[in-house]
Amino acid sequence: MSEPGALRMRLEGLVREVAKFGAVGAVGVLVDLGVFNLVRHFTELPVVRASIVATVVAIVFNYLGFRYFTYRDRDKSSRTKELVLFLLFSLVGLVIQNGLLYAATYGFGWDTPLQSNFFKFLGIGVATLFRFWSYRTWVFRALPAKEAVQTAESFLEKTPRQAVRRQPDHV
Repeated sequence: MSEPGALRMRLEGLVREVAKFGAVGAVGVLVDLGVFNLVRHFTELPVVRASIVATVVAIVFNYLGFRYFTYRDRDKSSRTKELVLFLLFSLVGLVIQNGLLYAATYGFGWDTPLQSNFFKFLGIGVATLFRFWSYRTWVFRALPAKEAVQTAESFLEKTPRQAVRRQPDHV
């Protein structure tokens, strides 16, 4: 394949990956903000603790979405390692996300519901950049080309082959 063709294919693959990551992430943001506001409304938890609870719920949702939708074609050989790395990088994202909310709330005194939601959303955006890079680089690793071909070949060998019957030319 020509170099421009290969580059175009890689770029198209990246665009699809970003779109799938964004779809799961967008629903994850809704889960995060929804749980955050429910916890704030129905409990007496301080704002950052309510945010941490919401972030943890969104992390669980996002793992399922990323594993079974966005990165379903990626290496599945070591789920334990994948989950540990996902949780580690999610924890870093949680600190980034809630660190911004903490600074706004306790550093600047911006703690109205509108301000809290704004800084929660801003924190999600900043943490998402880190998460996208870390998940695609370390957690949901692409299969090397040779392994991908072997996986595809083994899948094809498992599917039943149907014999093609030749119909007589005359009836």
